Amino acid sequence: MAKVSEKVSNVIDQSDYLSRDLSWLKFDERVLDQARSPHRTLMERLKFLAITASNLDEFFTIRVGSLYNYLDYHKQRVDYSGLREIPFKKALFTATQKFSVAQQAVFTEDLLPLFAKSELRIVQLTDLTSNEQSFANDYFDRTVYPTLTPMLYDYTHIFPVLLAKVLIFGVVTQNTDAANGRKIVSDDEDDRQRLSFVQIPANLPRFMTFDRPNETLFLPIEEIVRHNIKKLYRNVEILSANLFRITRNGDFTLEESDDAEVDFIDEIKQKIKNRRLGRVVRVEIETVNYDEPGVQWMINLLKKRWEIDDYNLFQAASLIDFTGLWQIIKHPDFKDDMPVPHVPVPPLGLARPGFNREKLADIFETIRERDLLLHHPFNNFEPVIQLLEQAAEDPNVLAIKLTIYRLAKHSRVTEALLKAAENGKHVSVLFEVKARFDEENNIREAQRLQRAGCFVIYGISSYKTHTKLLLVVRSEGDRVVQYAHLSSGNYNEDTSKMYTDIGLLTANEVITRDIAEFFNVITGHSLPNRYQYLITAPRNMRTQLIELIRVEAENAKKGVPSGICIKINSLEDKTVIDELYKASQAGVPVRLIVRGICCLRPKRVGLSENITVRSIVGDYLEHTRIFYFHNNGKRKIYGGSADIMVRSLDRRIESLFLLADERVQQQAIHILNYNLRDNVNAYELNEDGNYQKCEVPEGQEPFDIHKRFFEVNWSDVMQARLFEGEHQEKTIPEIHLEEQEERAIANI
Repeated sequence: MAKVSEKVSNVIDQSDYLSRDLSWLKFDERVLDQARSPHRTLMERLKFLAITASNLDEFFTIRVGSLYNYLDYHKQRVDYSGLREIPFKKALFTATQKFSVAQQAVFTEDLLPLFAKSELRIVQLTDLTSNEQSFANDYFDRTVYPTLTPMLYDYTHIFPVLLAKVLIFGVVTQNTDAANGRKIVSDDEDDRQRLSFVQIPANLPRFMTFDRPNETLFLPIEEIVRHNIKKLYRNVEILSANLFRITRNGDFTLEESDDAEVDFIDEIKQKIKNRRLGRVVRVEIETVNYDEPGVQWMINLLKKRWEIDDYNLFQAASLIDFTGLWQIIKHPDFKDDMPVPHVPVPPLGLARPGFNREKLADIFETIRERDLLLHHPFNNFEPVIQLLEQAAEDPNVLAIKLTIYRLAKHSRVTEALLKAAENGKHVSVLFEVKARFDEENNIREAQRLQRAGCFVIYGISSYKTHTKLLLVVRSEGDRVVQYAHLSSGNYNEDTSKMYTDIGLLTANEVITRDIAEFFNVITGHSLPNRYQYLITAPRNMRTQLIELIRVEAENAKKGVPSGICIKINSLEDKTVIDELYKASQAGVPVRLIVRGICCLRPKRVGLSENITVRSIVGDYLEHTRIFYFHNNGKRKIYGGSADIMVRSLDRRIESLFLLADERVQQQAIHILNYNLRDNVNAYELNEDGNYQKCEVPEGQEPFDIHKRFFEVNWSDVMQARLFEGEHQEKTIPEIHLEEQEERAIANI
């Protein structure tokens, strides 16, 4: 395996910033770490291994694809690490090769030995009984064989279009003279051998299953094809047949059309098709025996054809494509090996008569009474769905406005909006059809809404709409009341069970007025001077975040209390990072909780000594965004959809929303506090760019937030603090009454 040179390592180490792409790989290493954990069940560990494979597929499709956009068109690019495009390519591929080897080792050394104990085996055809082998061969003849098409490449046949992320056999055969059937003898390998490809359709199950009394066997489909591949090459000598899988560049820049809306949708559909034809950036191939006839010749031909080198070749000692493990993970025989999902708990303040853990007696009355902070998946997503469904049926509701980025496949959100339109309500939906890999589903759902009479907007100019906002306008007597939901996560009831997110339900007139203004901006030509409770991108989010950071720096210089705590998915924007560095140098304690990419280098002497960064990786995908600024006791806390990334601040419609209600503020502080206390799922980022797993201190109990958040009460919330010396917030009397009421109800 290639190694990064000492010179390159020095450049990386000396940079004040961490490479975005290398940082992303560190995140996938933390996910792979979950697959190593002996505290997890076998199915859980297989799940995390499959997730790393899916993550890596997207990484090569998008991030490595983006790098090749520079390499192929001879554009200059300087990575955050300080490296130019070619040395950075070598550093990146060296890291990905190392990670790929680690994936294979986890599977072969850690997980395969556990299979026997779980009555599960991944087998070869020779491991089966004669009857089972006959059944597998019959399956090939009846089902698989008709779907296979050998695609020849030689001087009379053009190189075929091979699909990305499917299993392919590269078959080298002995060339023969068509006239007499004899082998062609030549010093030129191109004359002696012929190359063809056999793609295994992706819609066939990856494994053929055999149920025995005491075990379940999984036979990979590639082994069935390998055993029967001669049936595709009758009377031809096969010299070698090697399985491989390619990944193509799927990164593209969508240029907005000024033509009619339908043309814009057609353009996106064409971009989706073009993903199939992008340049090859990775070839995964089963461990190669170079002594086998034709193998080296085939590899050289592929490298030349696809303009790749040895960096792009990833040899697999076991399975190629661990995403296929999902078939095993979801097999009904092993469902007991997955942990039982926790039952969501009521949001604080709702454990009262009329709340049955899911449905509120009257969603509008509840929201009018108080702001509610939902913390998913620990709180059910049902109140949000109920707001939409009740609004759709309520004759007093005049309008519903919503931004959509990703939806569930069988979306109750869509159904509620269709019902609202059917009932004559005004429904405005900003549908982001450019949501990566969800474009087709979003186009389909958007067109359903449009046909039903909803006012649908397909994105804004060249920006992606990533913000998550819902506004319901309701006539109540002689006035109109607006109800809002603002969130860090998508309107997707499926992912709300797997992703941690926060959502605010409110009837606060200031914030609902801001949201109404915001919808006027994105659906019309309104340009408000400044929102009171919203911070929006691309308009001024970076500027306002910098203002908030600078206030903390000035307070620290004056010797008054200061502190910043931010929880996001990714931190990449250099301008904001530089301001955090300055705040650290001024003495501001900065606590960052960054799930994935982090380009800020913490704990560097003279640069970032007062900054700590931790990442939470565990049972749920961390997706919450919270921004806390001490502000000398007059705390400012925001939730929202935005990360601190160039794309979020410059190329997306994003929003952060102020948490104005005191109890909601304290709940947000509690969420951050628990994230900083976790010693089960947490990793600390060191100055050298490596992450260190947090261990449970001797004599202390494990603190796992993915379990503790199901047990939260008001006492926990009120005691939460983020910084030493933080003053005691005034008591909120109603909370103590609610806590007593909740306990009384719990005892009934």
